[in-house]
Amino acid sequence: MSQTQSVTFKNRTWDVAATLRLPENFDPDRTYAAIVCAHPISSCKEQTSGAIYGEALTNAGFITLAFDASTQGASGGEPRFLEDPATRVEDFRCAVDYLVTLPYVDEKRIGVLGICGGGGYSVNAAMTERRFKAVGTVVAANYGRLMREGDMSPNAALNTLEAIAQQRTAEARGGEPMIVGYIPNSEAERAEAGMDDIDVVEAVEYYTTPRGQQPGSPNKLRFTSTAAAVGWDAFQFAEVLLTQPLHIVIGSVPGAFGSYRDGLELYGRAKSEQKSIQIVEGASHYDLYDKPEPTAQALEQLVPFFNKHLGA
Repeated sequence: MSQTQSVTFKNRTWDVAATLRLPENFDPDRTYAAIVCAHPISSCKEQTSGAIYGEALTNAGFITLAFDASTQGASGGEPRFLEDPATRVEDFRCAVDYLVTLPYVDEKRIGVLGICGGGGYSVNAAMTERRFKAVGTVVAANYGRLMREGDMSPNAALNTLEAIAQQRTAEARGGEPMIVGYIPNSEAERAEAGMDDIDVVEAVEYYTTPRGQQPGSPNKLRFTSTAAAVGWDAFQFAEVLLTQPLHIVIGSVPGAFGSYRDGLELYGRAKSEQKSIQIVEGASHYDLYDKPEPTAQALEQLVPFFNKHLGA
């Protein structure tokens, strides 16, 4: 079994909360490869990034570091509940800053794995964070694309930006911040809204039931913080800057969050000379969060991928 430690590292002036996992029979006099594990949008380190993929990679011999995004979960940062791409990407650089201070981490063997929106952020961070030597993604989603598409109505992005502008004006004049949810708060709320896409249905089932529910994942989003994401793209410059070995995992069952098409797009665009894509047949987006068989299939290729490019 792995050893777990609750640790923190700095992003600007606040502490980012993380779980450091050390392999069984850990020897502090040795050096190990390490993998930063990034959670989905609206998630936290106690869910899929840490408890599923972080734990499995540590059991395979890697040190892993799963962290809560700044302003979310147990991490510091104000105002709370931001989904700001610049801050999210900086978290990754700060995670590497922390790992390279540990004498038992080999600075030449650090990788990154991101799930869902954390996969998009991982890819974006790796383009300018050259200390990442290998990049893995599981159902990576491009949050910028999601924000621009919105509800798929004409002018969705512009309508969103207009609403954000009005809300910022209201808050500047003393109004209360608008805190919204990423998804419906319950199955009843989802059904009443008529949101029947598989990704939404399974998101509610994952996040609002004992299956995945965690205090660090309260389904809260500061509405005005999303303006930056509308003008951001997780895969921008992948043809130029994403050169590290890359392994992409997607499920064959597509849904509204778009990880299936985002995975195919990323594979086509990445400059990486060594890149691979794995399509887990019959698996949906959320199956690859925690369902034993789909996650085992993903790890059957992720572990050898990281072994090859980092060495356990």
